[in-house]
Amino acid sequence: QLHLVESGGGLVQPGGSLRLSCSASGFTLDYYAIGWFRQAPGKEREGVSCITSSDGSTYYTDSVKDRFTISRDNAKNTVYLQMNSLKPEDTAVYYCAAQRQLEWAECARLAAYIFGSWGQGTQVTVSS
Repeated sequence: QLHLVESGGGLVQPGGSLRLSCSASGFTLDYYAIGWFRQAPGKEREGVSCITSSDGSTYYTDSVKDRFTISRDNAKNTVYLQMNSLKPEDTAVYYCAAQRQLEWAECARLAAYIFGSWGQGTQVTVSS
């Protein structure tokens, strides 16, 4: 059973930063693409970023480009989402998801239905 755990969420002021972590147990992340998604109250789940397993290519939704950075540390079996210049509209529950051997085009689509394993989420609140 694949097990993912997100951490690092919290309350931050606009313009601040947070780093989310997605840690895996029961499997090695090396062969999995990892996506970050978010869901705000009353809204659909939205793809935020994805990183491939093959070459570490990264993809972002337009609203977070140049502010968020996804990275992976296979030695620590962890994927990170560095979030800078946070805005109130970034407030949501953030989820990481894993899918084995995802092609880059599928990763870039940031589509939730493609990913088979999910964490429980971590709340990010951006407010003054």
